Amino acid sequence: MLPSGHLMWLGLAYLLYFGQLGVLIPYLAMFLDGRGLNSVEIGQLLALITLTRILGPNLWANLADRTGKCLRILQLGCLLATLSFVLIFIADTFWSLTLCFGLVLMFWTAIMPQMEVITLNSVAGDSHRYSQIRLWGSLGFILLTILAGRLIDWFGTEVLILICAAVLIGLLLVSLRLSEPQSLPDDTPHTGTIWRRIVTPVFLGFILAMCLLQVGFGPYNSFFTLYMKDLGYSGLQTGLLLSLGVVAEILIFLKAGRLIQRFGIKHILLFSLVLTLIRWLLLAYLAFYPGILILSQCIHAASFGLTHAAAIQFIHRFFGRRFQSRGQALYVSLAGGLGGALGNFAAGLLWQQGQGATEAFTAAALILAVATLVVALLPKEQLEARQPVG
Repeated sequence: MLPSGHLMWLGLAYLLYFGQLGVLIPYLAMFLDGRGLNSVEIGQLLALITLTRILGPNLWANLADRTGKCLRILQLGCLLATLSFVLIFIADTFWSLTLCFGLVLMFWTAIMPQMEVITLNSVAGDSHRYSQIRLWGSLGFILLTILAGRLIDWFGTEVLILICAAVLIGLLLVSLRLSEPQSLPDDTPHTGTIWRRIVTPVFLGFILAMCLLQVGFGPYNSFFTLYMKDLGYSGLQTGLLLSLGVVAEILIFLKAGRLIQRFGIKHILLFSLVLTLIRWLLLAYLAFYPGILILSQCIHAASFGLTHAAAIQFIHRFFGRRFQSRGQALYVSLAGGLGGALGNFAAGLLWQQGQGATEAFTAAALILAVATLVVALLPKEQLEARQPVG
């Protein structure tokens, strides 16, 4: 286990990493709208760049597992993402913006899987300590989301690329202060390949459910800020709403480890998916009520906080230390990459410059119903096991 000073640098890395997401995820559609793209083009661009999360994480994780240099891969990803981001300052067409953001995201995918592996090894797999470090990411998301919302009100959407460039540089500098944790004994047999684990029914069912969850997030991730703008909310008010969701996420992360230990991965996932389904229905039909918006943002504690904590624990237990980088990468690429791309693309088709908002969120709720059914059919003992079945 690393000294507390190194854990502090890990916390700061999470803060900056998720702070960057706090700018890009909520406001990228608004930035692209300011550059003149319509809702279909925005959905297509977001889908295309999200596809890089399918190839990227597996490429970097395979290199990390083969070399054992997780930290070096993380640092390289930070450097190349920062250098690639400079191109966005001069990009002004659909395809040039797609290429630039695609390059940034390709290198960006090298960061999180390695950071998760380093953190989990640093805390010896302790879910409670992991959640405490992960809280810094939520704080970063809140701070940058509110700051970006206020700066958009003052300076317009172009200010976003200045914020992102500054955060990327900060993350690169922090990554240089991180240390590789001491190697721990492998807890899995050295026979077999990762493919034997991937093709087990429990993993396929789990990854299908997580993929569907991300498909359901499509309208929210792509168009929530534009939705709030259409409803008459300012950039600051939208930032505060987004931050409320992350505050709820922080509060649940404080208890996530203990909740998973008490109720198990399956029950946590079922509870979270059902609440997320309700959340999308609230946004579809009752979003004009401020109280409903506040309630829906509080449900983010389950939609993201609990599902993420449970998913990370499942991956960590299921793949063991031998395949953990590639296991994390598979989760990121298939759930976040494929699921996110499909969700963004479908949301772009349904949104129709805001006229199809109700249909988009209703479709998201139906997708969550399918995800809930998939998890309900998975055997609880296999989801909780530290070794794969088969």
